[in-house]
Amino acid sequence: MAKINFGGVEEEVVTREEFPMEKARQVLENETIAIIGYGVQGPAQALNLRDNGFRVIVGQRKDTRSWHKAVQHGWVAGETLFEIEEAARQGTVIQYLLSDAGQIATWPLVKPHLTAGKTLYFSHGFGITFNDQTGIVPPPDVDVVLVAPKGSGTSVRRLFLQGKGINSSFAVYQDATGYARQKAIALGIGVGSGYLFETDFRKEVYSDLTGERGTLMGAIAGIFEAQYEVLRANGHSPSEAFNETVEELTQSLMPLVAENGMDWMYANCSTTAQRGALDWKKKFKEATLPVFKELYASVAAGKEAKRTIETCSQPDYREKLAEELKALRDSELWRAGAVVRSLRPEKAQVGESMINN
Repeated sequence: MAKINFGGVEEEVVTREEFPMEKARQVLENETIAIIGYGVQGPAQALNLRDNGFRVIVGQRKDTRSWHKAVQHGWVAGETLFEIEEAARQGTVIQYLLSDAGQIATWPLVKPHLTAGKTLYFSHGFGITFNDQTGIVPPPDVDVVLVAPKGSGTSVRRLFLQGKGINSSFAVYQDATGYARQKAIALGIGVGSGYLFETDFRKEVYSDLTGERGTLMGAIAGIFEAQYEVLRANGHSPSEAFNETVEELTQSLMPLVAENGMDWMYANCSTTAQRGALDWKKKFKEATLPVFKELYASVAAGKEAKRTIETCSQPDYREKLAEELKALRDSELWRAGAVVRSLRPEKAQVGESMINN
């Protein structure tokens, strides 16, 4: 493993240079990888593994939208596409990639097929970490590992097709065979990881739930809405408010931060922007730090898991979710965004095509 210094803290990171694809194929040459669930992460990981030369089958409920999507992607019913129980029976590595609620519901079907020596793989530490609520307790004679790509399935597949690798976390929860760690790394390389950072199941899910509710989605969406409303209330047009709130951030500034860091981005903008940003950054940190502390405490106490399980297990969850998303889509902020996006010189459709593929 390569040792990398992160601001004074040294971490070990696995790269494709020291663990190349050829080695990953050797480690998994006798394995049949069963992808259980073909929703968010399933398609990207299954297709990447298949394209990288691994033996892959898919398990999905028959005649569902995801089943038909798998057929469109070239998985053949009865050969490489099966009902969940049959795929779990055939698989020696079971990649359990259903939603958290789906994992709970499907666990009684999968568990009987976790025979000695098999590998149970997750891309999220939720089911294992909160097993007092999920009931997901693997038998003691199987390996239990995790590879968590730091991005959506769309990003995992898109970066793979671009010849790039996504950052991923990996962890071993249970090593029954003595080879769990090696298999976890090989699977991480196989699904398209460029760098693998070691963690454990608990830390992965705590950071993931905090990030999703925080800067990745929840916090940023709330900040967008707050700034947009203030600008609109002070007479700014929808296009001006959207451009200054979302468009410039996502299309201009964040790519610069991703490439060179926040300090570089600050150094390459106007002095007025520099001064204002540095001064107000402190105020925003002071205002939001208590919220993030409350959020992390809620995650660590299992409250977020409890709410997720209770809400997502309701029979009408998808209908209610559709209503919430429609309200978001129909808000003036995001209606303005749809218009602005349509006016870009080249309308990017990569995200849509990746979701459909």
